[in-house]
Amino acid sequence: MIRKIVDYQKLNEDILNLLVEKFPDGYDDDDIISFRNARNELIESVEVKTEDTIYLVKIGIKLVKAMENHEEEDDDDDDPTDDNVNIDALSEEDID
Repeated sequence: MIRKIVDYQKLNEDILNLLVEKFPDGYDDDDIISFRNARNELIESVEVKTEDTIYLVKIGIKLVKAMENHEEEDDDDDDPTDDNVNIDALSEEDID
């Protein structure tokens, strides 16, 4: 199998889909793989696999946000009637 290290900024739609499928509720400390790169920097990643490739996706706060945003986009696409806002459920902070 081919092994690739991928930064979150270079994720394509397919890898992002795999991440969201594998970690629908986010990843845990047990899912994190740590290693040192050629510059001896500590890198933390999560692993996703395709038929022929193992991807180690570097993690960070931006990856979490990218996964959350991608998941929200998928949710929006699934239910076109979900565009309605329940005003009663909004807090005063949401309205300001």
